[in-house]
Amino acid sequence: MFRRETIGTKLWLIFVYTFIICVVLLMTLPFVNILAVSFSNNTAVLQGRVRFWPVDFSLVTYKQVFKESQILLGLRNTILLTVVGTVINLTLTLLAAYPLSKSWLKGRSLILTLITVTMVFGAGMIPGYMLVSNLKLLNSFWALWLPGAMSTFNMIIMKSFIQSIPPSLEESAQLDGASGFRILLQIIIPLSLPSIATIALFYAVGWWNSYFNNMLYINTSRLTTLQIQLRDLLNMSNNNVFQTADTVDTARIAEESVKAVSIVIATVPILAVYPFLQKYFVKGVMVGSIKG
Repeated sequence: MFRRETIGTKLWLIFVYTFIICVVLLMTLPFVNILAVSFSNNTAVLQGRVRFWPVDFSLVTYKQVFKESQILLGLRNTILLTVVGTVINLTLTLLAAYPLSKSWLKGRSLILTLITVTMVFGAGMIPGYMLVSNLKLLNSFWALWLPGAMSTFNMIIMKSFIQSIPPSLEESAQLDGASGFRILLQIIIPLSLPSIATIALFYAVGWWNSYFNNMLYINTSRLTTLQIQLRDLLNMSNNNVFQTADTVDTARIAEESVKAVSIVIATVPILAVYPFLQKYFVKGVMVGSIKG
C-alpha cells in the first residue's frame, strides 16, 4: 500500500519547488538579459526595450569587437592555457593523491603535513615574481603552469575519494600480476571518473578565468589571454573607440553592447564544457563493482 501524502507534505513540496524555481530564475535571467542585449540593435537598447529576447536582431557589435580587437588571439591562447594547464593539474594531482591514499607509505603523515602547510602559508607576490623571473619563465605560459601545477585542496579531495575505493579491487589485480601504475590506469582512474571530472572542471574554470597572474607574468601581445583582451576591450569601449556615430547616446549604447558581448564571449565557451561532464557528477560507477 502507498502512503497517502498529507496536506502538510504537499504544502512543503509546493514551497520547495517554488523556492527552487525562484533561485533558478534569479541565476539565469540576468545572463539571458545580457545575451539579448548583445544581439540587439543599439537603438533598442537605448530605448530600454530589451528584456529577455533580442530586439531588432543585430550582429554589428560582434563584428566590431572581432574587427577592432585581437579577441581571436586571446581566445586561442586561453584555450591552450586551459587545456594544457588542466592536463598538468590532473596528472600531478592523481600521481600525488594515489600514493598518499595508502597507509603503508613511509613518511605519509609528514608529507601530508608539509603539503597542507602550503594551504595556509605562501611566499607572497614579490618572492613569487622573483622566483619566476630567476627561472627565466617570464613571458611564457610556463610562468603560469608551473606555479599552479597542483591544488592542495583538490589533491586532498582526490585522495579521500581514492581511499573510498575498496582495497579488495587492488588486491585482486595485484594477485593477477598488475603493477601499481597499471592499477592506477585501469582501476583507480576509471572508478574515480566522477571525482576527476569535478576536479577537472574546477581546474579548467580557474585557468579560464585567471587574470592577475597573466597580467603579472605575461607582457607580450602574442601570448595575451582572453581576460586581458576583454579588459582592453572594455577600456576601448569606455574611450568610445567603438562609437558608430557622433552622438553621445550612440557612444553610450555602443559601450553597453560591447560589455554584453564581452560577457558572452568570456562565459559561453567554458559553459559549453559542463554538459559533457555533467553525467559524471551523478553517475555512481562504484555500484556493482564488488559482488558477494
